[in-house]
Amino acid sequence: MNGAFAGLTEAEALDRLATGELVIRGRLADASNATMYAVAVGEWGEVACVYKPVSGERPLWDFPDDTLARREVSSYAVSAATGWDVVPPTVFRDGPLGPGSVQLWLAREPDPEDEDEAEAEDGEPGDEELEADDVEEVVLPEPGAGLIDICSVRRVPPGWLTVLTAEDGRGRPVALVHADDLRLRRMAVLDVVLNNADRKGGHVLPGWDGAVHGVDHGLTFHGEPKLRTVLWGFAGTRLLAEEREVLAGLARDLQERLGEVLTDLLSVEEVVATLERVERLLAADRLPRARGGNPIPWPPF
Repeated sequence: MNGAFAGLTEAEALDRLATGELVIRGRLADASNATMYAVAVGEWGEVACVYKPVSGERPLWDFPDDTLARREVSSYAVSAATGWDVVPPTVFRDGPLGPGSVQLWLAREPDPEDEDEAEAEDGEPGDEELEADDVEEVVLPEPGAGLIDICSVRRVPPGWLTVLTAEDGRGRPVALVHADDLRLRRMAVLDVVLNNADRKGGHVLPGWDGAVHGVDHGLTFHGEPKLRTVLWGFAGTRLLAEEREVLAGLARDLQERLGEVLTDLLSVEEVVATLERVERLLAADRLPRARGGNPIPWPPF
């Protein structure tokens, strides 16, 4: 992988996240746990990131306390092993609020038209003068990356897959849908491996060079079946040849170096359960179907 993450190579991103001075610039108010917008500062400048300190994790009834940040890092490790670059570079390190996960912020790829407009506005008479350090504009990536939507059942885009139909607040029929897109499909396969209990549409974000990434992987690796996702449109479909090859390699990695990495972050039982999920997926040769319970996270975005 080269340049897929905010204009940086994977190695550059990991090094800067791990070694830069972590400075908190704000907080993402909608997050259920303490989620900080921060920058890692070094001789190379600044790299924006998301810092989730263990001290800010709310206790959950079904996940062990103080483990969500390590699950974020574990999810990145498995994603990196697949070579699909689903999860942005993520490290576990100390920070201003204690140890936690630090993940590269998915900055928007520069738009030449935006740069031209900014140059045209510079120096306009009558503009109020503001120091560059006084104002920082944070551009949020588009939730769903334009590939997941809730729409009228009559306006499902051609070729898209319907996950479910329901009624909106006015009783009108609507559908939760997503594109039949290889990037989403890879994410769906990875979510089965991770046992991701929280794949919302808002956790799917655009990256550079047409990439699509998944974020918010704190609710993963549980030993019991927990898969909740908006990507059920692929359910029941046969695995692609590429997917079988990647999963076979992942099974080997989990019994070797990757298994050692995960054991430092998760319980041994959770690592074993991850390997078993990969093996079951290969044996079934198809993506699983939803089986009762509550298979879609709420809200879906």
